[in-house]
Amino acid sequence: MFSKLLKIITILMALTSFSGCEQSRWNSPYDLKMVEQPILFSSFSSKPKHLDPVISYNANEWSILGQVYEPPLQYHYLKRPYTLEPLTLQSLPKVIYLNQQAQPISEESADITYSEYTLYLKPNIQYQPHPAFVKDEKGQLALAHLTPEQLSGITTIEDFKQTDTRLLEAEDYAYAIKRMAVQQNHSPILGTMKQLIVGLSEFSEQVSKQPIPPQKLRTMHIPGVQVISNSELKIRIHGKYPQFLYWLSMNFFAPIPWEAEVFFNQPGLAEKNISLDTYPVGTGPYQLVENNPNKRMRLLANPNYQHGFYPESGLAEDADPILLKDAGKSLPFIKEVVYSLEKESVPLWNKFLQGYYDASGVSSDSFDQAISISGGGHLNLTPEMQEKGIQFLNTVEPTIYYFGFNMADPIVGGYSKKQRKLRQALSIALNFEEYISIFMNGRGVAAQSPIPPGIFGHQSGKNGINPIVYDWKNGHPKRKPIDVAKKLLAEAGYPNGRKPNGEPLVLHYDTAATGPDSKAQLNWYRKQFAKLGIELVIRATDYNRFQDKMRGAKGQMFSWGWNADYPDPENFLFLLNGAQSVTQTNGAGINYANYNNPAFNRLFKKIKTMENSPERLALIKKMVRIVQEDAPWAWGFNPKSLALYHSWYHNVWANPLANNTLKYKRIDAKERAQKQKAWNKPVIWPIIIVLLLLIVSMYPLLKAYQARQKAVIVPHKKGDA
Repeated sequence: MFSKLLKIITILMALTSFSGCEQSRWNSPYDLKMVEQPILFSSFSSKPKHLDPVISYNANEWSILGQVYEPPLQYHYLKRPYTLEPLTLQSLPKVIYLNQQAQPISEESADITYSEYTLYLKPNIQYQPHPAFVKDEKGQLALAHLTPEQLSGITTIEDFKQTDTRLLEAEDYAYAIKRMAVQQNHSPILGTMKQLIVGLSEFSEQVSKQPIPPQKLRTMHIPGVQVISNSELKIRIHGKYPQFLYWLSMNFFAPIPWEAEVFFNQPGLAEKNISLDTYPVGTGPYQLVENNPNKRMRLLANPNYQHGFYPESGLAEDADPILLKDAGKSLPFIKEVVYSLEKESVPLWNKFLQGYYDASGVSSDSFDQAISISGGGHLNLTPEMQEKGIQFLNTVEPTIYYFGFNMADPIVGGYSKKQRKLRQALSIALNFEEYISIFMNGRGVAAQSPIPPGIFGHQSGKNGINPIVYDWKNGHPKRKPIDVAKKLLAEAGYPNGRKPNGEPLVLHYDTAATGPDSKAQLNWYRKQFAKLGIELVIRATDYNRFQDKMRGAKGQMFSWGWNADYPDPENFLFLLNGAQSVTQTNGAGINYANYNNPAFNRLFKKIKTMENSPERLALIKKMVRIVQEDAPWAWGFNPKSLALYHSWYHNVWANPLANNTLKYKRIDAKERAQKQKAWNKPVIWPIIIVLLLLIVSMYPLLKAYQARQKAVIVPHKKGDA
């Protein structure tokens, strides 16, 4: 027994000197063969609810859909400002303008009734391999009538061994719009598109009365959507609306093959969680082959994908030239993507540091370990991260979070000089630089206007500051002193935060922030108002009740945010358009501040349908100056996104508006395997020490046992006493 224990110790000690690959197997969540392949290892924290492109409108869903589906247009990966380019089209859509008689007219004409977009598809684009496309010898869909026996061994889409493909056709884009029109599909953009696409509203009513099978739906006709040939499609919209091109880059307009819907509509598949909502079918660089939202999701490179290439130009000014190293090469580089469920941020972060995830966000728990903030407020990697070769992206998102005033309120609203000065004073007092530092770890920049960086119309530098709230000093905007705010407050009729009758001015802030983590933020708001002697009363409710208040124009002050749907100033300025105010739309609008300045509204009508140009920019500048002076918002901040990634993860570039960027990324699997091995050497010596202590403690017992075994037994003789 003693000799056996010594042999075990010898083996364990030999393991500590292993230089081979086995060391990385001890705690690796993946097989070593996978680590050495061009596979991306990532994670997700919440399972995607919908993967049907007509329905889906959440970021975690689009991160999957964007890799599988291909709408007609996409955003150039590298360019700034954000720029549209063809994806499945030969060129950007050709646009002509028509009068009421559908006759072509000039773009400058005042009689434009319709805009008609012609889409010319690239040739030879194929769908991913899929059982929906399999046909029999008669040319009929072979797997459209599956029997219970055929389904008995099916649990996932990978269990179907027969697959085929076909070419992308213009009809597939038309079919997607028809599915959008079916009200039972609950497309979130149907309301908007019914106002734009000619005849879609009437078509929607027609196809929503009762269920219509795909075979029939594809034969039905929308007046504003015309399939000219397999490679040509025309879409006619009401009026002139250049922003329609941005909609054509969204997954709502991704092509849907009617055969896929026929396949998934078969009895028995939905019960197995196999549907178009769980297994998308597209022409993109990847196909979803495993969808287990409680454990793992897996993408494989589409073997039929041949029309994607890495950009050869368009590098943004502040970008690293190495991003063009793969210029012109065929996409995608990564051959498989494994998303593992990680509900907690701490284990995700630890696995990233071990090299088991290729990239990671930065949570509040790991921020101090990953990021250091300089005296000037700049974000940098800590020495620990730099030693590992970790890199990071720090990007201002096309998003604004603002503090709103209800312009219909008798105290904080209104357009008189005194009412404006009250809001201006509050805008100065609300120190969002401090808010960003305390609550966001510096991950944001104070906003100067409704238009975030990266969007046409955003002005940076001295000409872009809000002169009501900021001064330009030493090359940077500096918030005006609180004394300026107090002076404005006195001119507004509230000296030292008092009403003319001497009573304290009490204002109300409505919020849906009711959790324990919100207490510090709400106290911060109270302190900002207290600087002016104003008492702030917090009215916290659940989110549904908060929304009802906003839609009923019953809130006095509130906070809200807006993410860009598309990179056009119209998508932000419309938040302050009087026609969008909830008081004008019976609660249906998005202008919760109820701002309604006729001068701003007139300019908005002009810029809404203009192409980007110096003339449009000049009008936008006027609009920004108007709202800066009126101050319907205290402009809040534009958040920054932080992403960390390992040195073996290449071509990483932030493009918040593009959802299909995975195809551009590249993995150096050899470097990853080497670093995983170096960072995860097994520590065996504690086990050896424990075993040695065990042996030492057992040694006396072993010796006694051996002595007992060797003892000579003397027989007892008869007659002995």
